[in-house]
Amino acid sequence: MRASDVVPISEARARLTELAEEVVGAGAEKILTKNGASYVAIVDAKKLDYYHTLEEEHASLVLLDDAEVGLRQVLEGEVVTEDELNRLLAG
Repeated sequence: MRASDVVPISEARARLTELAEEVVGAGAEKILTKNGASYVAIVDAKKLDYYHTLEEEHASLVLLDDAEVGLRQVLEGEVVTEDELNRLLAG
């Protein structure tokens, strides 16, 4: 990330088309600031789709890991009764 990739939001209003072309054409990402702090980003829509795909894949892997742990616990006899489960869920 270069200093030119950080743009005040007030300036971005006037340069939106130019900034968008830099993002898509050069693969840059722009951070827009508000009152000197990071506020939003401009990224290529294809990259955003890719980020969402990675996020979904990560969530699936976490669920698979949890399922594996649960199955291992069942196979090792680590189970709880229905009453114990209800008590744990209640609180």
